[in-house]
Amino acid sequence: MVFDTLTSPIILFFALGLFAGFARSDLAIPEAFAKGMAIYLMAAIGLKGGVEVSTSGMTEALFLAGAAGMTLSFILPLPAFAALRGFGRLGRVDAAAVAAHYGSVSLVTFITANEMLKGAGLPAAGFMVAVLALMETPAIVSGLLLARRGKIAAEQGGPERALWHEVLLNASVVLLVGAFVIGLIAGEKGFAPVKPVFDGGYKGILCLFLLDMGLIAARRLRETRALTLRLGLLAVALPLVNGLLGVVIGSALGLDAGTAALLGVLAASASYIAVPAAMRLALPEADPGIYLAMSLGISFPFNIVVNIALIASVARMIG
Repeated sequence: MVFDTLTSPIILFFALGLFAGFARSDLAIPEAFAKGMAIYLMAAIGLKGGVEVSTSGMTEALFLAGAAGMTLSFILPLPAFAALRGFGRLGRVDAAAVAAHYGSVSLVTFITANEMLKGAGLPAAGFMVAVLALMETPAIVSGLLLARRGKIAAEQGGPERALWHEVLLNASVVLLVGAFVIGLIAGEKGFAPVKPVFDGGYKGILCLFLLDMGLIAARRLRETRALTLRLGLLAVALPLVNGLLGVVIGSALGLDAGTAALLGVLAASASYIAVPAAMRLALPEADPGIYLAMSLGISFPFNIVVNIALIASVARMIG
C-alpha cells in the first residue's frame, strides 16, 4: 500500500516538478493556466464534498464527527502558527500559509489510511468521506485570518469588518463553500451530467497542478534555502500531535475505533491540494517552497510510513 501510494502518478508528477526545478530545466506552466487549474480543483473538491454529504444524510455520528472535524480544522492552525512564528522563525504570511495546511486534510493520506485500517481490522464509517470534505475549508479561513489580520488593521483602520470581508468573501473560500452548497443541493442525480468534467478529469488536472507546485517549490527552495532543520522538525511534530489529539477526541465522542482512528488521520494529514490552490490565489506572496516542502515533502511520507500505524494503535488501545 505504501509503495503503491508513493509511486502513484499524482506523487510522481510532483517529484518530476521537483527534479525539473532543481535541474534548472526551462519546463514551466503558464501562469493563467496554473490559476485555472487551481480554480478547477477547488470547484471539484467542494462540489464532490457536497454530493457526498447529500448522499450519506445527516446522522448523529456524522454530526458529531463532522462538528469535531470542522472544529479541529479551524483550531489546529492556531498553535501551529504560534510554533511556526516562534520556533520556526517564519514571517506572518508564510507562517499563516503553512499553518493552514496543517488544519486541512490530504485526500491521498485519507484513502491510504482507510485501506490500511480495513486491513488492520479497524474499518471506519463510510460517512468519513463527508467529514473529509467538511474539513477542507475551515483551515483556509483560519489561515487567512492569521495572515490578513495585521495587514487589514494597518491599511484600513477598521480591522474587524474589513478582516471578515477579506476572509469570508475571498475568491478561494467563496468557490469552495459555494461549490459545496451546489453539490449539497444537486445531490448525486444533479451531479451526474457534470461528473465527467469534475470527476473524470480531476486526477489528470491534479497531476499537472502538482507538477507546477513541484517546479515552484524546487525553484523557491533553490533560491531561498527556506526549509530549515527547525521547520523539518515541525513538519514531523505537527502531524504527530494533531493525530493523537484527533483520535482521542474521536474516542471521547463515542466513535468506534476505526472511525476515531480515521478522524485522527484527518487531523494529522497536511493538505497539498486544496490549501496550496487556495494560497496560490489568496496569498501569492507566501513561499510554496516552504509550505509544499513541509506538507508534501516531509509530513506526507511520515504519515504514510509511520503515523497512520501509530494512530491505529492508539485507537485500538483506547477502544
